Amino acid sequence: MRRVTARVGHRIPERAPLRVETGDVVTVGERDETWPELVFVLTPEGSGRVPARHLSLHGDGTARVVAAYDTTELPTEAGEELEVVEEDLASGWLWCRAATGREGWVPVSTLVRSQAV
Repeated sequence: MRRVTARVGHRIPERAPLRVETGDVVTVGERDETWPELVFVLTPEGSGRVPARHLSLHGDGTARVVAAYDTTELPTEAGEELEVVEEDLASGWLWCRAATGREGWVPVSTLVRSQAV
């Protein structure tokens, strides 16, 4: 089990998390300037950032989701230790689990590898 420590805290966005499933059709927005591998999408349930590689663009401003994705982010505090559940290094994020059991994406740039004991 890989563990990381939050170097700085991570605050989550005000919008609700979004889950898109394989086969969903979404409206595609702009690429995120901070995270260029992520694209803003809009569904009837809400909006969020999804890796571009999870979308098959139609050319009319819509796309079909080719891999399910959950946009949930995990808030962290500096010094907090987390367990890495999934890596998305291409996008710059890790899906982590906190000691409370809560899970979500955390930017790699806010984390450092925990020291082995």
